[in-house]
Order: sequence, then structure tokens, then C-alpha cells
Amino acid sequence: MKLSILALAVASTLVLAGCSQADKSTKTSQAPQVVEPAPAAAPELGSFGVELDARNTDIKPGDDFFMYASGTWYDNYEMPADKTRFGAFTKLAERSEERVKAIIENAAQVENKSFEQELIANYFTAYMDEQAIEEKGIAPIQSMLDDIAAIENMEQLTKAFGYAWLTGTNSPIGGGLGFNRLKPDEYQLSLSVGGLGLPDRSYYLEEGERFENIRNAYVENIVTMMGFAGIEDAQQKAEGILALETQIAELQWPREKRRNRDLTLNQIAREDLSSEYAGFDWDTYFAPSGFVLPEINVSQPEPLKDVIALINEQSLDTWKDYLTYHLIQGNASFLSNDIYQASFDFYATTLSGQQEPRPRWKRAVSAMSGTQSLGFAIGKVYVDQHFPQSSKAQMQELVENLRTALGERIVSLDWMGEETKQNALAKLEAFNPKIGYPDEWESFEGLELTSSDIVTNIQNMRKFFQAKRVEDELKPTNRNDWFMPPQQVNAYYNSSFNEIVFPAGILEAPFFDPNADPAVNYGAIGAVIGHEMGHGFDDQGSKSDANGVQRNWWTEEDRAAFEVKTQKLAEQYSAYEPIEGNFVNGANSLGENIGDVGGLAMAYHAYQLSLNGEEAPLIDGLTGDQRFFLAWAQVWREKRTEESMLNQLRAGTHAPGRFRALAPRNHDAWYEAFDVQPGDALYLAPEDRVRIW
Repeated sequence: MKLSILALAVASTLVLAGCSQADKSTKTSQAPQVVEPAPAAAPELGSFGVELDARNTDIKPGDDFFMYASGTWYDNYEMPADKTRFGAFTKLAERSEERVKAIIENAAQVENKSFEQELIANYFTAYMDEQAIEEKGIAPIQSMLDDIAAIENMEQLTKAFGYAWLTGTNSPIGGGLGFNRLKPDEYQLSLSVGGLGLPDRSYYLEEGERFENIRNAYVENIVTMMGFAGIEDAQQKAEGILALETQIAELQWPREKRRNRDLTLNQIAREDLSSEYAGFDWDTYFAPSGFVLPEINVSQPEPLKDVIALINEQSLDTWKDYLTYHLIQGNASFLSNDIYQASFDFYATTLSGQQEPRPRWKRAVSAMSGTQSLGFAIGKVYVDQHFPQSSKAQMQELVENLRTALGERIVSLDWMGEETKQNALAKLEAFNPKIGYPDEWESFEGLELTSSDIVTNIQNMRKFFQAKRVEDELKPTNRNDWFMPPQQVNAYYNSSFNEIVFPAGILEAPFFDPNADPAVNYGAIGAVIGHEMGHGFDDQGSKSDANGVQRNWWTEEDRAAFEVKTQKLAEQYSAYEPIEGNFVNGANSLGENIGDVGGLAMAYHAYQLSLNGEEAPLIDGLTGDQRFFLAWAQVWREKRTEESMLNQLRAGTHAPGRFRALAPRNHDAWYEAFDVQPGDALYLAPEDRVRIW
């Protein structure tokens, strides 16, 4: 759940676009009018906040804590045809979707609409007008296809790469507007190497029947998609695109290397790009974006040089084929059903195991709810209707309890010296928690949306948010900005602002329930709070200080001791094998695993402090500690298709939920709570349990 600053691009994570940084002058600072609901008489789940009937008590907790906590549910739950995974996050996301749908429908029915209601109603109407969309076929993007077909030289190709943010196509060179990691009060452009159509470079490079079948299906998908545009010799061109992307994949750094902040911090003056990264017309590339920042960060220096060489070596026709396919694919969701279905068959079914598309209204809600869409216009109404002020106050108290607990734990660390401890405590004290919703709401003034054409709306929104980024790029960064709308079921830590953020969408059962037993709230949302705090002290987040500046605030001895522990945790998770022959990448998921193991320790410490030395009561025959760890495990309850699991292992930064549920095996209290003994499958000797924070 950690925020990736460049993961919020408009059309693609690989185009010249980045986070929406709204102008302070175009926002209002009035907090939402929160409606206080009557307190519930009982927790939403079970008698105290956990679904006990989801357990499989025939399984020993020490053999498989995930299945002990959720095994009956797991064995009996049937995955709907329009899902690739289902769990606590999915359940809340569906509730959020239903609420957002009601907000949208209300906006459409109001006679005297506000400006934002008009935007919401127009977008939804255009998205749901299937007849108009079917009649247009591929026509809405035909002019962009014609522009690609008309490319005759390298200058025009470079400009096409620079326009990727607007057209929705791909580019081998991408990036966006993020934060200057050495000066977090400034924005900075970042350049990266990307442009792949498959989820990860490993899908191109790994041998074996599974990946060969995926690559063959990818070629078939390219042929089909190009057929909609009447492209001749599509089979040959599709094979050429796969070969081209395979070369890009070979040049990219592996994911675990790309997350190393020391390696990805390479600042350079924009005027020096032409000499340091020669062979590419940078002025032409940047011109469509409008960005003028004088300094750039290059996240993968050598791969960028290699990709520039590849751009110059490959034929112009191959690059035009590449752009053509990705233009169609990148806009398939907004085109006629035959185009959408062809995209779905590969990207949803082949790659993720989804058998049927989601209902169109849900796809519309998803498209409207992003940060580069109408997410905050909808979110303003969402928190008015569904987020009581009492929940915010209770969350603020929990956050401070977790802060206290982590502070005590830092002071008592036996592997860290006093100098580093003082820096760590300063960072902890500086954490800025954001809960529920922004204090300043984003303005959509100037955005025009029609009720008659969805592609026009998408284009207008891409231009609108890009113009905002250009307007903001030379201003100080706005620390009031949020990078998730309130209705999103998630949370994040932003190292540049040293902030932990919890949207309203996640602050419901099973994560948070004002009426649940305290042990449950500490084991669920408390551990999530600790997880996000833990990102400030994980293997990469720990490279930034209290002010968000990337610098080394550790002594050499303490850093070395820390890395011994993190390496041990990486090895532990790398032993998990969700699919035969396919393991969790403990190095790539290390930050999240540190967040889980450390966050759980912080939450348990805070729970013990909340008891004030008294014994927690027995409820339904369960001790407070048992309820605490059960709450944690049921938060990570999930079921996945095998294809989705593979995608998570190769392209995700988190371990799959069933292995996140096993984090308690590193905590002594779990062993005592469930009488876990040597010989149990999950048993770790005390010296093998990883204790970091």
C-alpha cells in the first residue's frame, strides 16, 4: 500500500505525466459537512468484530494460520466470473462502488445541477451510452491512428512518444512529474524506461510453457487489435512488436533493482541531457507536455542510454506498428464492444483469469473514481454521506497510540545506537497523518465534459490534468494534496512528505469498526496504521529523513545491523511458493513485508498499552491476543485465480494475502496465544524470528 509517486500518470505509468498537483488558489478549504449516524448496537462482523464461522478449526494455527483463520470461507467461496480475486479489500470496494453509483445517479437526476454534478452526470451518461459507442466503432481514435501512420521521420516519432500522455499509447521512454527527493518542497521531472505491454519483463524473458503460451496469446491479441484498424500483414507486425518489447525488457532493470532509491536517484540538468543521453531529441520529446523544469531525475541511467540506441536502431515502421497497437489497446475500454472484448480476452482472461467483464456501470464507476478523473468530486459527497466525524476522531487517537508504541519500541531497540535512534524518533514525531478526506478539495474549474462522447471526455481530462501539472511544476509542492480519493479502499505512505494517509473507504469493517472489540481494531486497522508507519522505516523509506529529504541518517554500524535483519526477512518470504515453481520475490516485496511484520509489532504494543496493565476479557472463548491476531489474518483473507496470483508474484510489490496473514510467525505473542510448538509447519525458532521495529 505504499505510494509510488509516479504511479499516478494519466494514461499510462510510462508516459510523460505524473501526480495531480492542484493549485492552492483553485481549492476550497471548507471541510465536508459530516452526517453523524446513530451508533450501531453491535459490531458489523460477528459478536466482537471477527467472523468466527470463517475459521477452519480442524487446522492447527501453527501449521497454516491463514487457513485456520479463514479456511472454511476459502473452501466454500466460489469466485464470481467477473473477479480475479476476492477478499476484504474487494468486499469494501464493492460497497464503495454501490455508494458511488448512488451518488452518480443522484447527480444525474438533480434538476439544478452544480458544476461538479454536471461533470459527473455527463461522464457517466457518455460512458453508459452503448448504442452511440457501438455505432462509432474505432472512429473516435481514427485521427490519432492517422497521425501515427503519417510519421515519416525520427522527429515526428519522438513527438509521438512525447504525446503518449494524451493519446493513451505507450512509449519506451516515460516518466512524469514527481517530487525532488533532495528538496521535497520542489517538483521534479523524472525519466524512466518502460513501454511494455505485458505485466513485467519476466513475461518476455522466462522460459517454460506457461510464459510461451502467454507470449503467443499476446501476439494473437496484437493481430486482433490491429485488425480493427484494417492493418495489413498484422501477424508479421505483431511478431515484430513482441520482438521489440522483448529487447526493451532485456534492457530494463529487474523490479527489485528499480525500487532501490540509491540507484534510482540520478539528477541532471535538463540542458545536459543531450550530451549525457545523446541520440535523442529531448526538446522535441518534452514539447508536447509543456514541462519546463530545469532539472531531471533519471531513474535507470544505463537502460535509458540503451533504449535510445534501440530507438535509433529499429526501423521507423516497427515503431509505428508499436504505437498503433498500443493506441488501440490503451483506449479499448472506451471503444465498441468488439474492441473492448478483444482487449478483455487477453488482459483480463489470459493474464488474470477473469471469465466475464464487470457490469458496465462498475467499469464506469472505476473510470470515474481515479485521481486523474472525477474521484475527488465524487469523494466530497462520499464523505458527507458515509464517513462520520466520530470515526475520524477515533482513528486520530489510534494513530497517536501507534506513534507512542513505535517510539517506545525505537528507544528499546538493542541493535540501534543512540545517534540513529534520535534521528528515527525525530522522523516519527514528524509523521503527518491524514485521515478520511482532504482539507482542501480539488477544483475542476475549466474542465468540459460532454454527455455524448466518452473518448472526447477522456481526451479533455488528460489535457485538463496535464495543464494543472504544468501550472504547478514551478510552485512549491502542496503538502495538502492527496493521491487517493476518499472512497478508495487503500492507504499509503509518501516519503517526500513523510505522511501516512488513510482514505475513508478503508475505515470500515473488517479494518475498522467503532463498535468492535479493541483487540480487533488494533489487529486490523492498527496494524495497517503500523504498516504505513513502517514504510517510513523500511529498507527504502528509511533512506529519507523527518523532512522527506533522501539522505543517510544512519551510522554505518546501525545500517549494517538493519540490513542483516531485512535480508533475513527477504529470505523468509522468498521461501513461500504460491504456485509450483513460482515463489514470492522477497527482495521486491521487502518494503511491504517490513511494513507488515513491523506494523503488527507496533499495533500489538499499542494494544497492550491500551489495556493499562489489566487482562483482556475472554470473548467467545478467545483471549485478547487471539482476537488481535485473528483480526490481522482475516484482513488478508483472499482467494485468487492462478493467473492473478502469477501476475502478483511477477509484477506486484506485495506478497499475496495468504502469506501476509502469516506475518505473526515472527512475533512471540502469537506462539503463546495459539500454543504453536516446534514441529508445527510455521514454527520458527526464537533466533529465526525477524524482529526489526
